[in-house]
Amino acid sequence: MNALTRTATRPRHFVDLADLDTETLEGLIGEARRRKAARQGQPHGAADSDKPLEGRVLALIFDKHSTRTRISFDIAMRQLGGTTLMMSGAEMQLAREETIADTARVLSRYLDAVMIRLLDHEMVRELADNADIPVINGLTKMSHPCQVMADVMTFEERKGPIRGRTVAWTGDANNVLASWIHAAARFGFRLRVATPRELAPREGLHDWAMGAGAAVEFGDDPERAVAGADCVVTDAWVSMGDEDAVKRHNLLRAYQVNERLMSRAAKDAIFMHCLPAHRGEEVTNEIIDGPQSAVFDEAENRLHAQKAILAWCLA
Repeated sequence: MNALTRTATRPRHFVDLADLDTETLEGLIGEARRRKAARQGQPHGAADSDKPLEGRVLALIFDKHSTRTRISFDIAMRQLGGTTLMMSGAEMQLAREETIADTARVLSRYLDAVMIRLLDHEMVRELADNADIPVINGLTKMSHPCQVMADVMTFEERKGPIRGRTVAWTGDANNVLASWIHAAARFGFRLRVATPRELAPREGLHDWAMGAGAAVEFGDDPERAVAGADCVVTDAWVSMGDEDAVKRHNLLRAYQVNERLMSRAAKDAIFMHCLPAHRGEEVTNEIIDGPQSAVFDEAENRLHAQKAILAWCLA
């Protein structure tokens, strides 16, 4: 692809689920499912039989530590026939010696796509706005769209179509919850949110959910949120960039997913957590290791969902 073609073709970015329509997102879930099924019985490191990204290069840029995002994107690109270049934000001096806009323009001349994990959401947006190649949000402080694509895929593997079902969130109002709210609008399921009032979702998320017609119920009662739900989701109480850990623990203690709270959900409900989990804090061992837990399926499905995203971005 030459420079003229790059500037004439608008790249397909994957920054937020809210940016994409239902048809596109459901198509990505279907493609992820297809690719997962096609790999059954194959060694993990083997390339897919079709290699749509052969000869393409994906930059993986991390400003913070990562396990699942780093490994799953690296392996996903290799299985699709492409290669990766691993970089850190410190190595690049992001927004210190060079503007994000200039960085985007330079990367567009060297690479075919960028996956970036950076807490500053606006910097990722700015990178996408100025790049002539696809930019994928691997995680920001504001959202985690790749994770929730894997979560929706996992739900549908376990329980069938998510449309019309009920998902409950209990705990902190963080980036993963924001993407679940976006997903509720796009995939047509009910989302009940229980967070302490002091850690409630930002006002913009309320407004977005209302404007998008999402069936999202916000509150502070975890038992009410979980009652009869098909899926219960939580996340760590202290995430990267958070402060006041002791205060957070005190506020969130009542939102722990344990046997008592899980018993309020539907009998065949599943439990999800994006990992890493702080066992004994937001979830007990009995739940995360129990028969209702889908957390390790979620972790595996990051690989398959991200392969679908990469193939779509670089189609």
